[in-house]
Amino acid sequence: MEIRGNKIITEPLVNPEQTYADVNADVCKPLESFPTKKWWVCFLIASGSLLIGSALATDMFRRGLGVLGLNQPVGWGVFITNFVFWIGIGHAGTLISAILFLFRQKWRTAINRSAEAMTIFAVMTAGLFPVIHTGRPWYAFWLFPYPNQRELWVNFRSPLVWDVFAVSTYFTISLLFWYVGLVPDIASVRDRCKNQIRKFIYTVLSLGWRGEARHWNHYEMAYLLLAALSTPLVLSVHSIVSFDFAVSILPGWHTTIFPPYFVAGAIFSGFAMVVTLLVIAREVFNLKNYITLYHMENMNKIMLLTGMLVGYAYLMELFIAWYSGNPYERFIFANRVGGPFAWSYWIMMTCNVIVPQIFWVKKWRRSIPIMFVASLLINIGMWFERFTIIVTSLHRDFLPSSWDYYIPTRYDWGITLGSFGFFFTFFLIFCRILPTIAMFEVKAIMKFGKKEYGELGD
Repeated sequence: MEIRGNKIITEPLVNPEQTYADVNADVCKPLESFPTKKWWVCFLIASGSLLIGSALATDMFRRGLGVLGLNQPVGWGVFITNFVFWIGIGHAGTLISAILFLFRQKWRTAINRSAEAMTIFAVMTAGLFPVIHTGRPWYAFWLFPYPNQRELWVNFRSPLVWDVFAVSTYFTISLLFWYVGLVPDIASVRDRCKNQIRKFIYTVLSLGWRGEARHWNHYEMAYLLLAALSTPLVLSVHSIVSFDFAVSILPGWHTTIFPPYFVAGAIFSGFAMVVTLLVIAREVFNLKNYITLYHMENMNKIMLLTGMLVGYAYLMELFIAWYSGNPYERFIFANRVGGPFAWSYWIMMTCNVIVPQIFWVKKWRRSIPIMFVASLLINIGMWFERFTIIVTSLHRDFLPSSWDYYIPTRYDWGITLGSFGFFFTFFLIFCRILPTIAMFEVKAIMKFGKKEYGELGD
């Protein structure tokens, strides 16, 4: 938005030259044509990473968890870091779609579908790691609370059990929210299908949608209710994930700042991943007329805000440790800043606090290469934030005789690479079989974009 004299000039949300037919043709083109070379390159990299991770995970299950870098004081390492990281990534998708929908923000229309899909695949990826971390995933059903002859029962006072309920509830609501939003567009794809098999599949998925007034009334009510349900879950899920650490008595973890700190960090990393995915979708599927620089700039502004919140939390952590007068707390944070893992702490500070400051400059905020690199650096920084929190609080325990240095092995890094391959493989397949842009929502704001564009030309 720009002010010229006494007029407010608004940038169009959609290319004003687009028609309703153009929207259908452009969004459905990836579904109806053979994959492009760009898509194949991305897919081969993602699926190759997934295969590497799967092979190393299979070998780890055969050999045992001893092949990992875990040692006596550091019982949680890269796998739990990945779990918290991917849960954080899953936050922003539902947040973008639900909260911006409730506040009737028109600029959400081009990005909400990809963001919602990101939530689904990120939570799926996160759910792998608690199972992998047991070392015997075929016995994972022992962890579920149900009456059984083995007389095993979970501890309901443990935040690890709260995680199961919180994450599964969040995943269920997010999945319904995503799918309900897809139904009108799936019906549009169904009506364009010429292949009978594809037409049958999309007919089943569209749930008999015919676009009647009764259907739209039910749709709007269901979508509104799901948006209202999912919004508080965004705040609750990562708060409960933070309780995995905060309810312990370990210095560096036992602090009340963790719930809001984890929520802010999750939103920050999630928005960065959304920017990464939108840049890929924009370039690979030629959606520049719908995912515009205006959309990307708004995302970068939010990253700047949440980056400052995260930076404030980092400084407040240091202040709390100093002000508490607790020698153990002071030691942990001094160890983080200047100890053996200081390199991970300063990577975290550089990527999460310094890098987002480039978005104060409008030219850089609207540069696709700069925002893509910045989003990658921010996600690297957020991964190292979780690594720093977990490892630096564990590797130097209360007894100096039990201190040890944690060195991840090729299994740790390879399975981590596989998790990224898992996530991006699912996202790229999603882009090939379902609309990545909410066509009916884009059409609803096209008149708004044309009207504003006409005023610009006057």
